[in-house]
Amino acid sequence: MIAQLGAFVIWALAAASMVFWALRLGSAPLPVPPHAGTVMASSGSAVSVLRLLGGGPQPAGPAAPAPSAQSSRFKLVGVMAPAPGSPGPGAALIAVDGKTPRAYALGSVVDGDLVLLGLSHRSASLGPREGPATLTLELPALPAPQTGTLPVARPEGRTS
Repeated sequence: MIAQLGAFVIWALAAASMVFWALRLGSAPLPVPPHAGTVMASSGSAVSVLRLLGGGPQPAGPAAPAPSAQSSRFKLVGVMAPAPGSPGPGAALIAVDGKTPRAYALGSVVDGDLVLLGLSHRSASLGPREGPATLTLELPALPAPQTGTLPVARPEGRTS
C-alpha cells in the first residue's frame, strides 16, 4: 500500500510540474503600451550640486552698500515677528561677534546700549532704548527656486 501511495505522489508531482511549465512557456507576456517609456536614472542637476557646495554662478543684482563696522558684529539668524496689528510678543535670533545665536525678546538689551526696537517679516531694528533705530539687520535672501525641464524618455531596444 505504501508503494502505491508513493507512486501516486511522484506521478502527481510530475503532472503538476508539467502543467506549471506548459502554462509558463505557453503564455505570451502582456504587450507594452505604445506611450510607455523607460525610466533612466539621473545624477541630478550639476548647478544644484555646485550651489550646494558654495560654488556656481552668483546671482546678479544691485550692489549692496558696505556695512558699517557696528553692523558686521551682528547677524540676524531668525525672526518671530507678531502679526501686523496684534500686540503679541516678538523675538529675534541674533548672533553677536560670531558667537552662538541667542533669542532676544522685543525691547530687550542685545549688546551695550543697543535694544531690539522693532521686528518685521525679515528684519530687526536695533537702537538706543529711547531713541530711533540706528541699525537694521536683515535675513539673507532666499535662493531662487529650482526650475527646468525633464529629459525626454527614449525607449531602449525598441525599433519603430
